[in-house]
Amino acid sequence: MSTATALPLPGPADPQSLQRQLARAGRQRKWRAFALTLPLLVFLLLTFLVPIAGLLKRAAENPEVANALPRTVAALEDWSREGPPPEAAFAAVATDLAALPDRADAGALARRLNSAEPGARSLVMNTYRAMPLPAGGDARAALLAIDERWGEAKYWQAIAKNGARWTPDYLLASVDLQRDAAGQVERMAPEQRAFGGILLRTFQISFIVTLLCLALGYPLAWWLSTLSARQANVLMILVLVPFWTSILVRMAAWIVLLQSEGLVNHALAALHVIDQPLQLLFNRTGVLVSMTHILLPFMILPLYSVMKSVPPTYQRAAVSMGSPPLAAFFRVYVPQTYPGIGAGALLVFILAIGYYVTPALLGGPDDQMLSYYIAQYTNVNVNWGMACALGALLLAATLVLYAVYRRITSTELSLG
Repeated sequence: MSTATALPLPGPADPQSLQRQLARAGRQRKWRAFALTLPLLVFLLLTFLVPIAGLLKRAAENPEVANALPRTVAALEDWSREGPPPEAAFAAVATDLAALPDRADAGALARRLNSAEPGARSLVMNTYRAMPLPAGGDARAALLAIDERWGEAKYWQAIAKNGARWTPDYLLASVDLQRDAAGQVERMAPEQRAFGGILLRTFQISFIVTLLCLALGYPLAWWLSTLSARQANVLMILVLVPFWTSILVRMAAWIVLLQSEGLVNHALAALHVIDQPLQLLFNRTGVLVSMTHILLPFMILPLYSVMKSVPPTYQRAAVSMGSPPLAAFFRVYVPQTYPGIGAGALLVFILAIGYYVTPALLGGPDDQMLSYYIAQYTNVNVNWGMACALGALLLAATLVLYAVYRRITSTELSLG
């Protein structure tokens, strides 16, 4: 009688081995996900984070005086900034100006000192053209013979104050502050304060545009959310038309519509609403109308996405329990759309505070926003430090708004 050979049964799996396999599989999934997102991360780094870092760096950088007048800055280090500068400073500034490689460097130096002390541009350029001085002569007497203003302490104070490679002057000036001759921070004179009012105007225009977009976009988004998917998609195309049209084309269209002899004034006159054409261009009205038209889709889309997720049964249940339809709408439906209102308002406001083309083309001198002056300092005055400081101010305002929005939404979620 033959007996069957018994085969060994597999023993229980090693728990540690299973854990290692699971950990290895998890790491592989993470690396695959990271590899898929790596191109996007590199793109964001090169096109977003690096330019922002450069902007912040240039807002505090002050290389013109330090590069052009190194000997002069060193000669003024122990100067009390009161009374005449030391004799060595006159010889140092003559040597530094004579050593400048070309006129462009002298021009950059002159512009920087002129922003700190008016009149320094002509002083520097006149002296640069007279370089080099005769060897072995009295540098102080020679400079005073070229321009007597070298005997005034305020120009030497401007050199000493801006001799450091890093300076807070641009950032201080963006909020109407400055450093005095001794380096103490103080408010600018009332006639020199400009950017505080400009920033307030920027926020005011952006806030009004946000309210207009909310007033127009909320009922339209609610109506779209009540339609069938086919009808809503067709009408959504009309909402998105501004995205497919050049902003310059839209500005030209609004100029045609809003000018004194435009279609809007002609229609109002034909209806006997007005006797004289309304001034709708090159003032605040034209800016608000055009910006609202451009930014309205950014309000509608977040509202529509939130409203589509709100069950209509809640409002009907409130009505069936005796609530008036209007009260049910505001007490039951509207609170459920707060996330869409917050997201749309934040998006519109952030986009509005950075607008440049619309106020520049349709607004007047008192309607220009902060971005206009950033472009002015970049393209006209060639003052990159001031332009970057104003850009940093806008960036800080945007981050603060986003932080407030996140705080409010997190508080609502925790309460809910």
